[in-house]
Formats: sequence, structure tokens, C-alpha cells
Amino acid sequence: MPQPDPPRNRGPAAAGANRAALVEAARSLFAREGYAVPLSAIARAAGVGQGVLYRHFGSRVSLALAVFGENIDELEALAGRHTDPDGLGVLVARMLEQTLANAALVDAVVHGRVEQDWDGDERVGAVLVRPLARARSAGLVRPDLTVADLLLLVRCAHGLIGTQQRPGAARAGVLRLARLVDAPLGDAVAAQWGSGDGLGQDDS
Repeated sequence: MPQPDPPRNRGPAAAGANRAALVEAARSLFAREGYAVPLSAIARAAGVGQGVLYRHFGSRVSLALAVFGENIDELEALAGRHTDPDGLGVLVARMLEQTLANAALVDAVVHGRVEQDWDGDERVGAVLVRPLARARSAGLVRPDLTVADLLLLVRCAHGLIGTQQRPGAARAGVLRLARLVDAPLGDAVAAQWGSGDGLGQDDS
């Protein structure tokens, strides 16, 4: 039976494409097989050699943080597109969806804060400032809701997902958490997840 061709080094000109392929492969495999998936499997899925992986990412943590970094890039772009008061619900719904999809990487974030001076928390907080102010001014959320409350919601969601053993129950639990933080915001998240735009897919 013919063997598949080994990954080829596509040269310096392909560095950007190689990095993007590695991050996408890592996102998929971390979500499907967990944070301990072999890095060789990620390189293989990206179509590159393991040496290429290590040239871009010196450790498993740095690769996982690159996945999170792209998540934050997505949130920043989303915030830029949704500048009406309802934008906070759109943004928080996507944040929690990312949390559900990437719960296996929470250890990487913890280590990244210590080992690599990771600034993800600050970036996420900055993304939330203006949408939250607009939502509060419009009376869509309680007037004392803070960015710190929303970041705490994401951290609590991580904990809930990590301890949830019943398939499919994590999504309902995360939605319950959102409603406990702010009932109208939780309703906005529920509306986004049920709007048919791909945000409400089952997590089991």
C-alpha cells in the first residue's frame, strides 16, 4: 500500500502559511483530543515537519496561547463590527462559545501567565470596556455590571466545563452562569446561541 508523502519544508516564504496551519491544526486537535495530544500529530495535521513546529512555537504552551490569541483577535474584530448596545450580548456569547470549545487549554493559560507574561486577560478586558458601557447606558444590563464581572464569568465557565461529566450539560450550565451574573445578558447570550448563526451548536 503506498505510503503518504512526508511533510515537506516549504521554505521561508511559507512561514506565515505554516504558522497559520499549525495554529488551526492545534485548535482542532486540542479540542478533539485534549491538551496532551502529541505535538507530532499537530505538525502532521498541519502538513509540516516537527522541526517547523518548533521553529514557530518553542513549547506546547506557546502553541496553545497562539490559539487563544487568535480567539482574542476574533473578539476584537467582532466588537468592531457590533457597535450598537446589543453588541455586548453578541460579544459575550462568542466568548463563552470559545470557552466551551477551548476548555482543554485552560492549563496553558495558567502557565502562560507565569512563564510568558501573557497579556490575554488585559486584551479581553479592553475589548469589553466600550460594549459594556453602551449596554449599561441603554439599560440592557444592570448598572453595576463590570468588566471584572464578565471576566469572572468566563473563569467560572472554565471551571464548570472542566468538572461537568454529563455530555451536553456544560452549555446549559454556562448559560445558567451567565443569567446569574446578569439575567438580561444571559437572555441575550441564549438568543445568540439560538439564532441559527452557528453559535448554538451542541458541545457534546
